[in-house]
Amino acid sequence: MQLKCRFLPQNDGRCGWYEILPPPPVSTPLRGEVKADWVVLGAGLAGLAAARRLAELQPNAAIAIVDAKRVGFGAAGRNSGFMVDLPHDLNSHNYTGDQSADRKLIRLNRGAIAYMREIVQRHAIECDWRERGKLHGAVEARGLKALETFAKGLSVLGEPYRELSARDMQAITGTDFYRAGMHAPGAVTVQPAALVRGLGATLPANVRLYEESPVHKIDVGKPHTLVTNKGQLTSPRLVLANNAYAGQFSQLGFSGRLLPMYTYGSLTRPLSAQEQADLGGEESWGLIPADPMGTTVRRMRDGRICIRNVFTYNPCVSTSKSRLARVRSVHQRSFKRRFPMLPNVEMEYTWGGALCLTRNGGVPFGEIAPGVFSAVCQNGLGLTRGTIAGKLIAEYALGIESELLDIMLEQPKPAANPPEPFLGLGVRSTLAWKEWHAGKEL
Repeated sequence: MQLKCRFLPQNDGRCGWYEILPPPPVSTPLRGEVKADWVVLGAGLAGLAAARRLAELQPNAAIAIVDAKRVGFGAAGRNSGFMVDLPHDLNSHNYTGDQSADRKLIRLNRGAIAYMREIVQRHAIECDWRERGKLHGAVEARGLKALETFAKGLSVLGEPYRELSARDMQAITGTDFYRAGMHAPGAVTVQPAALVRGLGATLPANVRLYEESPVHKIDVGKPHTLVTNKGQLTSPRLVLANNAYAGQFSQLGFSGRLLPMYTYGSLTRPLSAQEQADLGGEESWGLIPADPMGTTVRRMRDGRICIRNVFTYNPCVSTSKSRLARVRSVHQRSFKRRFPMLPNVEMEYTWGGALCLTRNGGVPFGEIAPGVFSAVCQNGLGLTRGTIAGKLIAEYALGIESELLDIMLEQPKPAANPPEPFLGLGVRSTLAWKEWHAGKEL
């Protein structure tokens, strides 16, 4: 079986998280013929976790991980930097549903946080790791209702939270934009590109990382062969951790089941001392909107503010300069609504990032062909779900049982999508309606 890689990661804008880091060391692209016991495709959260866990469990095995770009440059370094522990469904306005399923998802997410915490602490990875929870903010009546539903669900689950008045929200964020809010203490925030780069730099000694090596073709067989411009990797076992880009592999059953989506972020320049004084509030916080289509906001210790909103359906898994320009205008407008006291602060960086959803929240986790293992599709929770999917796929492949693995295996498989053009029309019209309906939350 031969897989063609028609869609590869592109330079989708200038990701602020990546750009503000120091230049990375010189990369090691794949050259010549390389053999390994395991090969992992994709050096995002899932790929790095899979390679690390395989190396921990098989210290004498040769493990290779290959990525088209630099570590931290792709989708794993382009998100908002929340490691979310509670149920958080981007497809729904109902934050909590089935209690048993919710509790299992919480265990998965907290398992990811615990695994990542240990790595960050052991290797002293500098990624602004902060265990201060997350805010939820509401503006419209619909958002206030969503917060009420969220609070009721958390009460049923026995999870802690703190309700926040408009005055409380202003004391934290510096803006009077939000009518009410909530604080949930279990989430972790990070600088995502710094985290991913740190994970790549601290891989075990038996893992070889090949960057800037886009794979154009995969021959699935005994063994599997991944072909790049300047070399090829051969291995009897392959872990797919390329998330939205796996949707092009119709021979493996992905076609017609994954939804390659894009979301977009912008990062301001650092605020001056006077601007920070004009804003007030706390020096660092992260806020998720009550409405799933609303605006996520983070304030960083260095004075920068991150704005994230807008979702688009991008089956080609790339975006355009014109769309990025339109998104930047939306982000600037969202920023000015929230921070009118900062009239001269502009967006310094704007970028897009691919994520992968399914219509039913299902995941194609497990062995999908002989010696081919899937850890793709994180349904909008890349930091936590990518981490735990990568860790657990390694354990699954090696026959190591656990409660978390049982939970992962219980997750539904992806539902089939309608055919094009009906799928594209349906997704785009739904996104447009939800954005309009979000109102001031956007």
